[in-house]
Formats: sequence, C-alpha cells, structure tokens
Amino acid sequence: MRRTALALSCLLLTLAGAAQAEPEGWANDLAEELMSPFCPGRTLSACPSPQAKTLVVWLGVQQAAGRSPDDVKAELVERFGEVILPAPPPRGFGLAAYAFPVLAFAVGGLLVWAFLRRQTHGASQLVEPLATDPLDPELEAIVDRDLVT
Repeated sequence: MRRTALALSCLLLTLAGAAQAEPEGWANDLAEELMSPFCPGRTLSACPSPQAKTLVVWLGVQQAAGRSPDDVKAELVERFGEVILPAPPPRGFGLAAYAFPVLAFAVGGLLVWAFLRRQTHGASQLVEPLATDPLDPELEAIVDRDLVT
C-alpha cells in the first residue's frame, strides 16, 4: 500500500512538472508531427482542446520515463487509430496515396510524349518535297517580270 502511494505521488509530481514546462526533445517533435484526434486537421501541439494538452503532457511523461518514440507512437495508433498519423501507412488502401501521384505523373508524361510525337510526325508529312521538274517557261517569264518591276 505504501509503495502504491509513493508511486502515485511520484507520478503526480512528474505530471505537475511536465504540465508547467512544454515537453522538449522527441516528445515535442511528436506533438508537432501527430494529428490531434480532438481537433481535425490540426497537430497535437496546435490543438487548443484540453484533451490535446493532456496528451502533450502525457508525451512528456513518457519521454521522462525513458520510453522510445516508436513505442509511444505505436501505443497512440493503437488507442486512437491511424487518423493520428500525418500520412496513411503505405499498405492496403493507404498505398494509393503514394502510388497515385507517381502513376499520374507517368501517364501525363506518356500523353505529352504521344502528343508531341504526333505533332512532329504529322508536320513532317505535310511538307512536300521540292519539285525537280523545270518550271513552265511562260510562268518563269511572268515571275521574272513581276520581280523586276
């Protein structure tokens, strides 16, 4: 019973100390990276809700306890789901978020290449080779007369 009271008081002191100061190190980085489950579209550090502030303090306590950021992130994903991650994981349907831009870029490049090839190929067919037959002498006389005057 005494050990439980001592552990609880140490935890409360740690929480009080962490609440007074902003977390530093990986806890602060993680708070700026992870999305808030309480404020859609905002990170944990930018969310004004009291639940988000409590979660930021909890991150500082986890850092002070010596836990690794990967373990803490895995626990948060388990607790809140993948909505807390800034980007979907590259597996399953989330793979589309990574594959679609690459695929769109490749298809766009292929379309531009095909368009340019068609334009240059069509232009070369429109140009007729110069005639090698001599011009009509009457036509040459008319051209010469018009050029002189």
